[in-house]
Amino acid sequence: MRNELKEISGQHGEFTLPRYAEIALVLQGGGALGSYQAGVVEGLAQARIEPGWIAGVSIGALNTAIIAGNAPENRVKALQGFWNAICRPRDWVANVGAWKLPYAGLNALSRKWASNWAAGRALTEGQPGFFVPRLPLPLAGIERLDPGRVSYYDTSALKATLLHYADFDRINDGPIRVSVGAVNVRTGNLVYFDNTKIRLVPEHFMASGALPPGFPAIEIDGEYYWDGGLVSNTPLTEILAEAEHKNSLVFQVDLWSARGRTPVDFFDISERTKDIQYSSRTRAITDLLADRQKQARLLKEVLKHVPASVAKTDPIFRIAEQAADGSSINVVHLIYRNKSYEGHAKDYEFSVDTMREHWQTGLDDCRNSLAHHDWFAIPSREHGFVTHDVHRVEAKRPVTGREV
Repeated sequence: MRNELKEISGQHGEFTLPRYAEIALVLQGGGALGSYQAGVVEGLAQARIEPGWIAGVSIGALNTAIIAGNAPENRVKALQGFWNAICRPRDWVANVGAWKLPYAGLNALSRKWASNWAAGRALTEGQPGFFVPRLPLPLAGIERLDPGRVSYYDTSALKATLLHYADFDRINDGPIRVSVGAVNVRTGNLVYFDNTKIRLVPEHFMASGALPPGFPAIEIDGEYYWDGGLVSNTPLTEILAEAEHKNSLVFQVDLWSARGRTPVDFFDISERTKDIQYSSRTRAITDLLADRQKQARLLKEVLKHVPASVAKTDPIFRIAEQAADGSSINVVHLIYRNKSYEGHAKDYEFSVDTMREHWQTGLDDCRNSLAHHDWFAIPSREHGFVTHDVHRVEAKRPVTGREV
């Protein structure tokens, strides 16, 4: 919560969170992987960390609606309700693999069997309260339909689901600033729907997740919008555009990992392509921001050589001085790491089993990140922009005799 000292818990006891001007939560797109974000939110709730601003894209926008649309004490329960509503439990075919294959010592194959079957069901049946196949499909090149109907699936059920699990009066009038990104189909421009500028309705969140050609464009005020991830899969820039001269703590939750195995078949290529496509933009943005902070430091050094007489009277100096002041931005990066059984269908595999695994992984990563108390110190203006990633730390940790 803004401008308050906060006692938060990590795995190694409690510590005091410094007084940040802004605490933000950034939620990337990634379809079914989004339950990882819900696990992170549960970890933040356990530590009593309350974001003052949430920015989301695609599935991150849907999670944003549930988080901002519920009181802090009800958020985890609402997220659980939402994810259980849109995911399917195993059917008898998946159970055959889940129960029979392990007896033959094929545990890994068993998990992959169930996962691939669930993804196939999503393609053929859709997901309850989310999307269903559009039948009959529009005839390509023959039928010219309303842009809101040109898609493989119908997402109209999602509106009722959002209204059930999120209070939109609270989203618009509550204490959390909300920004969700979508692309204007006509102009190709990325826009952010923000509750400090307009009143948000379910369509704004649905537009952020309207990934074509699977999902239809969403009409808002006479314009049609698609998934914001088509332009940028992370809304980090939206948060940091207003971070000048502020001390900001940002929890950035990404669902695609830049690191991965070299593909050995066509399915691996499809999966790896998604990882690179959706994670590389995040890396580019963080590199750009780090460079901006470096330039601000250099400008500050240059201004030291300006004569005092000029500094007092020249308005250009005042502008340059403000630009050189920069900001202190601390980004705690939580990145989902792929499971061994997952493949190119991981973003539309909505089984309850996998959803719970993603959720627990997000909770574990959040707890492990909070255990690094030193990460939460406000960066000096000298450094300006710092990032932390618990997986990067684990990768560098030396292996002891007790570890495998």
